[in-house]
Amino acid sequence: MNVDTPGIPELGTVVHALGQWQVDGTPLQLHPGDVGWYWRTGAAATAAAVRTWSRDGRILAVGLLDGARQLRLAIAPDAQRDEALARQLVADVGEPQRGVLPAGRVDIEAPAGAVLRDLLAEDGWDTGEPWTPPRRDLSDPVEDPGVRIEVAGPGTAPVRTAVHRSAFGSPSFTEGRWQAMASGLPYAHARCLVAFDDAGQATASVTVWSAGAGRPGLLEPLGVAAGHRGRGFGRAITRAAAAALRDLGSSSAIVCTPSSNVGAVATYASAGFVEGPAAPDLHRGA
Repeated sequence: MNVDTPGIPELGTVVHALGQWQVDGTPLQLHPGDVGWYWRTGAAATAAAVRTWSRDGRILAVGLLDGARQLRLAIAPDAQRDEALARQLVADVGEPQRGVLPAGRVDIEAPAGAVLRDLLAEDGWDTGEPWTPPRRDLSDPVEDPGVRIEVAGPGTAPVRTAVHRSAFGSPSFTEGRWQAMASGLPYAHARCLVAFDDAGQATASVTVWSAGAGRPGLLEPLGVAAGHRGRGFGRAITRAAAAALRDLGSSSAIVCTPSSNVGAVATYASAGFVEGPAAPDLHRGA
């Protein structure tokens, strides 16, 4: 079993593998869109944050270091009960010198039902923050959002990023970062959408990521600008996101939000998403 940090040329293989692992009816796990959203930091930084576990030349697991102390994992569906792989993962995340996670407090996001979760619990890991994974089937057309929706491009990236900064209270998503994200491999199958009110003010935004025709597509991230909340724009942009994913060939639309964010959970429900079972992180204390 090999654990590797891919170079930029290998990221295409990683993204392809993640796309193939997205299957309706299976627990939510790391999606190509998660890597696509991270790409806003640049291709080199994205490659440096990825880890792959392979056997006989086949990738069986992919991890994304979403910050120094959080590892988000996807595992090939037919390998989620592979005990040898799981034990390798436990060893690699438990020993800092292996270059996956540092010593001390860390968190792992891993698919529900994977034997890895059982082995980490046996190794002393605790249940961490619970996350709720709403999902909407896209077999049927999606309701009209009821507001003007535009697809953001290079010329309107400043509007897209300004809404995000307002929604999340963070200055980090600049136009330059949007350009870096849009240049990434996953964005070839993605769209940025912006909602507007009757006065022409941008009110909400979202990026949607396809994993390929007939596979679940991801909403990441979605936000409503400060001053425009509580007026239905969250529901509107969520419906627009689902419709865009349907147009891209996605079989369903998925998203994941902290279970404590009851407002977000309610917004997704109002847009036709069905709440799935809470999926807690796994946590190791100091």
